[in-house]
Amino acid sequence: MPFSAKHAALPRRSLLRALGGGAVLGGLAGCGVPAAYVGPGERAAADLSASDKRLTWANWPLYIDTDDDDPNRRPTLEAFEKRTGISVKYTEEINDNDEFFGKISPALMNHQQTGRDLIVMSDWMCARFVRLGWVQKMDRAKQPDVAKYLDPLLRSPAFDPGRRFTVPWQSGITGIAYDRRRLGREVRHVSDLWADDLKGRVTLLSGLDEAFALLMQGNGVDITKWTADDFHKVCDQVEKYVAQGRIRRFTGNDYTKDLVSGDVLACQAYSGDVIQLQADNPHIRFVVPEEGAELWSDSLMIPDRARHKRNAERLVDYYYAPEVAADLAAWVNYVCPVPAARHVLADAKDKDTAALAENPLIFPDAQMRERLVIARDITSRERVEFAKRWNKIVGL
Repeated sequence: MPFSAKHAALPRRSLLRALGGGAVLGGLAGCGVPAAYVGPGERAAADLSASDKRLTWANWPLYIDTDDDDPNRRPTLEAFEKRTGISVKYTEEINDNDEFFGKISPALMNHQQTGRDLIVMSDWMCARFVRLGWVQKMDRAKQPDVAKYLDPLLRSPAFDPGRRFTVPWQSGITGIAYDRRRLGREVRHVSDLWADDLKGRVTLLSGLDEAFALLMQGNGVDITKWTADDFHKVCDQVEKYVAQGRIRRFTGNDYTKDLVSGDVLACQAYSGDVIQLQADNPHIRFVVPEEGAELWSDSLMIPDRARHKRNAERLVDYYYAPEVAADLAAWVNYVCPVPAARHVLADAKDKDTAALAENPLIFPDAQMRERLVIARDITSRERVEFAKRWNKIVGL
């Protein structure tokens, strides 16, 4: 995941671990092992929200606005507490999707409380939670701002049609970053990465879930319904490019260092990272290829047996009010899942804040939006086979 432009954030989009315990568990569930799956009637617990005005929220580090003078203060969250009387225990305990999955999965498998009322996970991991029945359906009738303001592009991913179980916290784009001055030309297509003048000076993302969609789009694949054949074709191509010495290496978020140093001239990248890099080097560009790019999200979920479900639903809806979403977007600089927040920022008195409304990496313009797609996720049945092949190629 990317860095914040206004404040240097920690990497949040983790690479898939080689056949980790979480992947194995997801595979077992997909093969019919009954212990992991939780049926609809067993997900809820008695909701204490009416009498117990609190909730616990687990999020990633540096993924919310903080006070410039006191990083322990979170203005939008404090405003929610003051407005509702609900006390929020906010923990920055998620550093890796698979790691956190492993941390709370024993409780969820055994129909126990996790101690958390709200969690934020990358959508490819959210898909696993939804399939396992480990999250509760939100009451959208009690979330009018989500219903009204959620970006239409994010409303119905394949793993959660209608967003019944998940709500995007922040979003981003996986595309191509390049140094226009050093390269001396534009990059418009995925295939441009394999031009002779880029040989050995290209990086791809190492994480399976992060890398595959853009490469498929370069082949003209509709990533909302890609197939195993599409996946293996990409792997065949990447193997060839590795053998030809076209790919310098596979990276996590550390690709930014190579791009800044000039060791790499073009790379697979996240939109949020490029906002940060452009602050120091305006020659670094981010492009959504003409074939399209993947739109992804980190999403809010309410785990099974959560004891403050209604309080959590209120918090989720609060962040979809355009004024609140604008405050958050101005700090984290991701793709905002509330397009109406753009108008709020545009009216800001501070010129730098108002300028964010015109940044297409926070509010994609109409032309860019036409090329953004949410990829079909990798199913439990596919994951072990696909991860084994991909991880062998990238050396994980």
